[in-house]
Amino acid sequence: MRRKEFRDLADPDEAREAIDSLDLRADDETVALREARGRVLSERIDAELDVPGFDRASVDGYAVKAADTFGADEADPVSLDLAGEVHAGAEPDVEVGDGECVEVSTGAVLPPGADAVVMVERTDREGDTILVRTSLAPGDRVMFAGADVAAGERALGPGIVLTPREIGLLSALGVNEVPVRGRPTVGIISTGDELVRPGKPLDSDAGEIYDVNSYTTATAVEEAGGEARLYPHAGDDYEAMESVLREAAAECDLVLSSGSTSASAVDVIYRVVEESGELLLHGVAVKPGKPMLIGRLGGSGSASESAYVGLPGYPVSALTIFRTFVAPAVREAAGLPEPRTATVKGAMAVRERYSEGRLRYMPAGLVEGGPTESARGGGEAAESDGNTLVYPVDKGSGATTSLVEADGVVAVPPDVEYLDEGERVEVQLFSADVRPPAVFGAGEDDPALSRLLDRVTRPRYLGVGSRQGLRRLRNGVTDVAVVTGDTEPEAATELGNWTREWGLVVPAGNPENIDGLDDLVDRDLRFVNRTTDSGLRTTLGNVIADLAEERGTERHDLVEAIDGFEFAVRAHESPARKVLAGKADAGLGLRATADDLGMGFVPCGEEAVRVFASDDRIEKAGVQQLSNAVDDVSGVLGELAGYDTR
Repeated sequence: MRRKEFRDLADPDEAREAIDSLDLRADDETVALREARGRVLSERIDAELDVPGFDRASVDGYAVKAADTFGADEADPVSLDLAGEVHAGAEPDVEVGDGECVEVSTGAVLPPGADAVVMVERTDREGDTILVRTSLAPGDRVMFAGADVAAGERALGPGIVLTPREIGLLSALGVNEVPVRGRPTVGIISTGDELVRPGKPLDSDAGEIYDVNSYTTATAVEEAGGEARLYPHAGDDYEAMESVLREAAAECDLVLSSGSTSASAVDVIYRVVEESGELLLHGVAVKPGKPMLIGRLGGSGSASESAYVGLPGYPVSALTIFRTFVAPAVREAAGLPEPRTATVKGAMAVRERYSEGRLRYMPAGLVEGGPTESARGGGEAAESDGNTLVYPVDKGSGATTSLVEADGVVAVPPDVEYLDEGERVEVQLFSADVRPPAVFGAGEDDPALSRLLDRVTRPRYLGVGSRQGLRRLRNGVTDVAVVTGDTEPEAATELGNWTREWGLVVPAGNPENIDGLDDLVDRDLRFVNRTTDSGLRTTLGNVIADLAEERGTERHDLVEAIDGFEFAVRAHESPARKVLAGKADAGLGLRATADDLGMGFVPCGEEAVRVFASDDRIEKAGVQQLSNAVDDVSGVLGELAGYDTR
């Protein structure tokens, strides 16, 4: 099949105009009041009765004729005869005559003849005589009929978002159903034969991956005010894709697909759109998210058309494109106001190069450079206090962890080649509720550390290995670095340390009878290592160097003799998982990992794990929390095999 190339990439404003030209509006509907929170009124609602519907007492006391109390005070009270009582919810059966009063409770109907209520605190009772010790004017302590809302008055208008206060007003008016704007129904379709829904069995050997976009996009649709409807995965063949797209188009106001939008020969979705509807745009000059489709689809068995937007397949790209281009259209169709953009200004923590000539939405994280948190509020743009640092979070569009490690995006114009360290930038937060982490760390992936972080409020930790942890601490990006070995970073204070036993993780029962590293060198065994940034790999390398010296040979020769030494995986459990899957005979790992997974373990030594904090950030509340947790590390170490205090 001939490769379909991208058309000329559209300017981002052209993409917005194309989406604006689509009709996403759903029919208005009537919903029960109890289900109306967050919906938007489609019609004006007028009051059909007075609220309250009667003159009522606003305090506990006595209903009186105000004229009977003129001149009364503490020294010279007025005596009134008690004629009866009226409670809330009861119709009065007594009338207030001259020189009389009636006992009333808060909310009670004001009895005939009365025009004021005296608080019980300003009276004394002597049998059936009430001494009133204050003067009243007509209307005192009385809420007259219609004082809250009068019959015929405009209560609420169209376009109002119904919150608890509006629900309360409508309840007072006796309204039990309300006319609201229809929420656009959005069909969600993830394409690709490799996708599996979460909760289903996964065959990684066959290249299967869990579908991230369906649930992520559906949640984003609902957050924007739409109603999400998930459809089965579409395969990468034309017939399957056409069938599910046309089914969704017949039932939804908007169809969103993700994946199959690039210029690959197997990606046929643009053909489906062209042949069953109209393709308005293919490709936008923006990163991430260049392979974007906009068009209209004809539904199966229906003459009507549905709006269509094709999102990129990578989760970060899909969510960024949705938030930037599609969410505003969904909100408008639902009648919801555009939220105030929550932004924070800060300084770039590191230099970031970029020269692709497209508008870039750079995922970014925030970290406070000192003990004071930046001032933000109300969802409006807010200047930082000069303390906020901004760092790029870019593992590539395919990395789902970027979804939670980033706090927002920085819009980098096409003509900007780099953002310099210290340069002021504006971060568009994913939510007004986003706050920087209380403590931000990076370094060695360690089970004990994971448990300690559970004791800290709002931590963020990147398990990037000791080498990267030290680099980020040195560059001022992180508050904390967790490393192995005897490294002493400058301008940093050690918060604490512990030891962990390391070695070779093998299948249960050690079927190959592996005794140590010599076996990896001398026998035909398959090994799985950690990445070069890992402190554990550095420890292994040092031991192999010692072994080479004992044998009178070069370290390089021993490394070359180990089958799989360069086959590296990132996390502390990853080598063990490869061994469990039968892909290797042994993997570099920890006794704690082998114990947790029910595997065998061949000990090779111990290494120190050390926690360092930047001297500039040692007083941050989050760093102090982590320091307190490290001080009490012994309880955590007791839960992990091979761990001990140093």
